[in-house]
Amino acid sequence: MSLKIKHLNGDTTFLLTFSPAEQPISSNRYGYPPGTFSVLVDPWLSGPSSMWHPKFLLSKHTVPSCISNLSHIPEPNVVLVSQDKPDHCHEPTLRQLDPTSTLTNILAIPAAAKKIRGMRHFDPDRVHALPAYSSKDEESIIRFYIPPLTPGGTSGEATIAYIPAKMDMSGLHNAIGITYRPPTAAPMSRKYPPSPSTYSNFSSPNPLHYQLNNMPHTPPDSPNRRPRSLSASTNPSTISTSSSSSSPAISQTSTVSTAPSTSPSYHAHSPSIHSPCFHTHTHTHTHSTSSTTSTHHSRSAKTLSLIYSPHGLAYTPYLSQYATTHLVPHAALPLTTLIHGFDRVENPWYMGGNVNAGLPGGVEIAKNLMARCWIGAHDEEKENSGISVLKIRMRKYGLGEVREMVRREWNGGGGGGGCEVRALDCGEELVMRS
Repeated sequence: MSLKIKHLNGDTTFLLTFSPAEQPISSNRYGYPPGTFSVLVDPWLSGPSSMWHPKFLLSKHTVPSCISNLSHIPEPNVVLVSQDKPDHCHEPTLRQLDPTSTLTNILAIPAAAKKIRGMRHFDPDRVHALPAYSSKDEESIIRFYIPPLTPGGTSGEATIAYIPAKMDMSGLHNAIGITYRPPTAAPMSRKYPPSPSTYSNFSSPNPLHYQLNNMPHTPPDSPNRRPRSLSASTNPSTISTSSSSSSPAISQTSTVSTAPSTSPSYHAHSPSIHSPCFHTHTHTHTHSTSSTTSTHHSRSAKTLSLIYSPHGLAYTPYLSQYATTHLVPHAALPLTTLIHGFDRVENPWYMGGNVNAGLPGGVEIAKNLMARCWIGAHDEEKENSGISVLKIRMRKYGLGEVREMVRREWNGGGGGGGCEVRALDCGEELVMRS
């Protein structure tokens, strides 16, 4: 299986594509092969970004984006918005999304979700506020169930968790955790794509339940809870959790091998969402290693994991809790990829204090989660003006400095591997393979 990361602008807009190892010949009408799960992160392609008033903050790209319109990429399963600030939640770019799409769901932090609903451009049932992650609440994780590639195969799952900092005056510091466990085909049909009739389109009376193209019905309930669920129309992909044992080496090319891991299951040939405020559905689904009501999967399955934190978040206590209560139980470590800024940016305390944690914060996360790859984000030298940037202090770190710091701090998990550090140019992509 693989994770392809494409940098769409010079700042922090990424297209993440998770794919199973087994690639059937056929693709669905959205251009994705079955089992694929795609996430568009913080889209801002062109035009200025202004907060409150241009005299307070006005930002402009200095590097042209590699695409001029979101119609130039396949429709993603999820549009993820990590901030309500306009360089992450950019209204003109978001309006390029098809408001009639039955594939895409928008997941955003609460303030951004409110702003996006206020645009009155999208079906409000497709815009969802991310709940803050809590180790005591399974429903604080959004789960996407991905159906088997063929009848008799195993389902997969993707999960998305929002981990915010508390008492954060700037409101900038958070992380988004994503895991992906791929679906599989039945042993005797691994070389053959599923027939178009294998999965039928499903129309549910519940307005919050949208069936994705070629997607089975709804995901199974968890054993101890009745999760709030929403099914989103997306590409034919299956997400689930599982465990892994070995940790692959990292190549120096644009293809990087990654460590296996596990994560909870979600239903999607087009992914569906389970979250606390959504209606519960039940679905009878054949599992080769688990019952229809269990979210625990075969320990032999692998899981990819990613942390996206453009402004940074303290590892302790926030990410350490997520790691010990979610990533570890699902064998989603070592972390496949960390997307985190390199440059450290500070404002006076009365302007919010730290803006970007940069290298010092990122290296702590990479080391503790044994990240196989760290990709820089939010480090574009933008054209900024306004009173909010008059007293900004920035410490820029070159790629060589970051690699040297990682080399010194990295413990290698007992020797070997380490963390590959990359700064992707606009339009460049990196493929991580397990």
